[in-house]
Amino acid sequence: MNFSLKKRGVLLGIIALVFISTTAYKNDYFEIAKQLDIFTTLFKEVNMNYVDETNPADLMQESVNQMLKELDPYTTYMNEQDVERARMYQSGAYVGIGATINTSENKLVVVEVYKDLPADKGGLKSGDEIIKIDGLAVSDLKESATQFLNGKKNTKVSLTYLRDDKATEIVVSRGDVKPKSVPVSKLLSNGIGYIALDRFTKTASKEVEGALKLMLIDEAKGVVLDLRNNPGGLLHEAVKIVNLFVPKGQLVVSTKSNVETYNQTFETQKQPLSLEIPLVVLINQNSASASEIVAGALQDLDRAVIVGKRSFGKGLVQRPKPLPYGSQLKVTISRYYTPSGRCIQALDYRNRKKDGSAVRYDKNQYTAFKTTNGRTVYDGGGIEPDIIVGKEKPNKFIEKLLKSSLVFDYSNQYFHNNTVGDMESFRLDKKDFERFKKMSLDKKYSNISDAQEAIDQLKNTLSEEGFRAMERGLEDLEASVQTSKMELIEAFKNDINATLEGEIIKRYFYREGMYTYFLATNNEVFKAQEIINDSELYKNILR
Repeated sequence: MNFSLKKRGVLLGIIALVFISTTAYKNDYFEIAKQLDIFTTLFKEVNMNYVDETNPADLMQESVNQMLKELDPYTTYMNEQDVERARMYQSGAYVGIGATINTSENKLVVVEVYKDLPADKGGLKSGDEIIKIDGLAVSDLKESATQFLNGKKNTKVSLTYLRDDKATEIVVSRGDVKPKSVPVSKLLSNGIGYIALDRFTKTASKEVEGALKLMLIDEAKGVVLDLRNNPGGLLHEAVKIVNLFVPKGQLVVSTKSNVETYNQTFETQKQPLSLEIPLVVLINQNSASASEIVAGALQDLDRAVIVGKRSFGKGLVQRPKPLPYGSQLKVTISRYYTPSGRCIQALDYRNRKKDGSAVRYDKNQYTAFKTTNGRTVYDGGGIEPDIIVGKEKPNKFIEKLLKSSLVFDYSNQYFHNNTVGDMESFRLDKKDFERFKKMSLDKKYSNISDAQEAIDQLKNTLSEEGFRAMERGLEDLEASVQTSKMELIEAFKNDINATLEGEIIKRYFYREGMYTYFLATNNEVFKAQEIINDSELYKNILR
């Protein structure tokens, strides 16, 4: 059988996955060649002989995904569309409609629209499902659907979207999309500067530098750098941001790998803007990667007070490797270490539980390190703040809930059924929270709870095997789980309300409004200002 170019391309792709770097493989080239031979022969035989028609590309995609799944969640195969999306995110600029789109199950759902850009002007809102692009059904376009949203500047694109089961067609002109890495920076009335940094794109350090320069001109008495919910990005940008506050030639981060060429050190290259201005960095459980490099380096060097909740704990570094036909492998190449020598990776992917999930490092496994001033800090579990605000870390159920479609759907429902006039006075009341709790009981959101999912699976198994007498016991267990869910939601009411309020405000006043809302309502922001206003407290924390 002669393979098509497409088939040969995916085979070349799998070969490239294996031969990422010849230095990574010590000496067992024969075993690698042997396994490749087995795989390619098997792949050919399946496609030639299987009883039903096969899709070679789909089979290859599944095999690649399963192979990489055994490593870590950050080592991933990226098709041409994925590569383009990653490039746009890192560059921070592209031509399109100006909206964040979630793609899953051949659906395009609007997650966020950017202020005054085409999607916003056309009336698209968070939660809208785009079902047609230029008359073509999204379900038919599948993975390539999002690429039709981008194009040349000022070209028009027709979109049909669903909202409350009603279809609406709009036509928008594509335009320049340049999402800011710093959506909000301002000097507060008390003389404290506030900089929100929500992504590490190619412009991140320049935007932070520009904001800081203005604050120094205005003689700000301190700066709050907000890295909460920042998932990371470009490592070099993290180093440059640290450089704004520490001397030239200072080690910020180092990387270590089994591949010698990936062992690197990253030092500051320029003179800082300020070595003296008091600095507080805000982090939470969603601050990851480059955010943790910035927070960890500034903590190790005793240059900033870290406030908030323990960070995510991603101490791994990825690098893209080109594959045939515009695809890419994003592969974990090394671990990074803060100036004190700690790696803050929280999950051990080399050791897994019976269900395949990675093992989280236990606190008794953490190793102590010393900051420049001799303070004790630890590895193995993200960055622990100097000052913790609120409950240090929600349990697994609450973590999943805060990231779930439930929060997204509730926020959209609130937006479509309520008006918010005065942003700063907005608060969810008791009735709003009770509606959220009631909504969480919907079967649609049962996947938030691993316990509920396990019960549902057991129900199906018992039914299939005829063990109907046990179903009543499961009903009692399910009722207990639901009761426990309500108790946990109530226990973490403050965290949940803060998340919901931020998401809701974002729908009325965009991302910029969300951070402005935090300035008026958020306990972490208040604590940061309190620390800066008390010079003795600030100094004592860093001693």
